Amino acid sequence: MLKFDFKNRNIFKKQRSNNMILWAIPLGIVIGIMSGFFGIGGGFILTPVLMLMGFSPVVAITISLLYTISTSLSGAWVHFQFKNIYWKAVLFLSIGGIAGTQIARPIVLWLQNRGIDELAIPIIYLVLLAYFSISMFASKNKNQDDLNNNTSRWIFLMLGIIGGVASSTLGVGGGFIMVPLLITLAKIPPKLAVGTSLVSITFIVAIGFISYAASTPIDYILAFYLILGALIGTQIGPRLTKVYSNDQIQHLLGGLYVVTFISVLFKLLNLSLAGLVVLLLYIAIVLGLFIFRVFRQKENKVVNAG
Repeated sequence: MLKFDFKNRNIFKKQRSNNMILWAIPLGIVIGIMSGFFGIGGGFILTPVLMLMGFSPVVAITISLLYTISTSLSGAWVHFQFKNIYWKAVLFLSIGGIAGTQIARPIVLWLQNRGIDELAIPIIYLVLLAYFSISMFASKNKNQDDLNNNTSRWIFLMLGIIGGVASSTLGVGGGFIMVPLLITLAKIPPKLAVGTSLVSITFIVAIGFISYAASTPIDYILAFYLILGALIGTQIGPRLTKVYSNDQIQHLLGGLYVVTFISVLFKLLNLSLAGLVVLLLYIAIVLGLFIFRVFRQKENKVVNAG
């Protein structure tokens, strides 16, 4: 039977309180880059990271929702400039998502009151991560020009509800679920799914955060540092989609789901530090690939110009 080591669950408390600005801003920048690139809002990464650092699920969710508001707004603006937003979907995703956040809040409180939130929430994560890991590698995406404009509004409404429930239950911003479902069910190209998701997430997480903030005290100084970093990172992430194909973005996202699955599984096995290392290692590898691709593109431009 899986259970948590509650004696060690606060392993990072002393470390996280010391020199907060030194790790919170860089963390905000890195997650902001990943958010803008993948359209996941940021909470998908930040929530498990905060939980691995010893924050309770409800506090981690609340901080992540506040953080996600900033990443979504900032990233959505850049994607708007790149015309990566499918506006027909945004309205129904947002309406469904807001309804979903109100459905989820009582569920989380029920789990917390019975003391099973620290086991149930990671298990829900694992199930969803396993499904989306497989779907991202198995699904074939379409080109932007092949977009099916006849997709039913009811599909977008359903996806919004699912994303809203996930947002308030897991603190993942909704893009964690909406991006892969927009790709696999609505058949929207990955770049368009990313931008569309970020716009919809903004409305969804704002409602979700308000419902949590009324009853959950959080460290707003920590949130401020994280958001400060996010404002930088989310201006970088969307621009990186320009140097990657839809297939490459989809496969990198699939890899992110896989390593997050492994990190949450380590958490359940009382190996929080190992889980954090695995997640951060993959993020470091992806950032390294970003840097390599950008420099490679600049070199090619120089060669072609010469």
